[in-house]
Amino acid sequence: MESRLNYFGNALAGKVLKHINSAGKVVSDSTLPAAIQELVKIRASQINGCGFCTDMHTKDAAHAGETAQRLHLVAVWREATVFTEAERAALEVAEQGTRIADAAGGVSDEAWTNAAKHFDEDQLVALISLLGVINAYNRINVINQQPAGDYQPGQFG
Repeated sequence: MESRLNYFGNALAGKVLKHINSAGKVVSDSTLPAAIQELVKIRASQINGCGFCTDMHTKDAAHAGETAQRLHLVAVWREATVFTEAERAALEVAEQGTRIADAAGGVSDEAWTNAAKHFDEDQLVALISLLGVINAYNRINVINQQPAGDYQPGQFG
């Protein structure tokens, strides 16, 4: 698979990515736990079929100490016993927030209420914002057919 164009080498794309990356930095610096951030990015990327982001975020998570078992089970988190209640709440919001077109109404009140039990307002804002950022990246990479597999942890800074 080859990308349709050199998106990451394009000057206009660089300007767009600068702003998306700035938003992503605000989220990564938030109090939303880093492990939860990676799990959410992985799950959204899986749902969106973004190989590039799935590759990146599984490698980054492993590099940060996430276990292979948990990484292998992200796609089936509902049946897995290795995730905390907070992680499960975040993954549910991630799924419903990513599948907006598939689920009329977006994130259900039940999923939101459950997430609010585990996260404060700033963390909920970070979770929503993280979903916006990763879904934007997923769409850019899927539309461009960005190949997956060559990412190295820390490659983008």
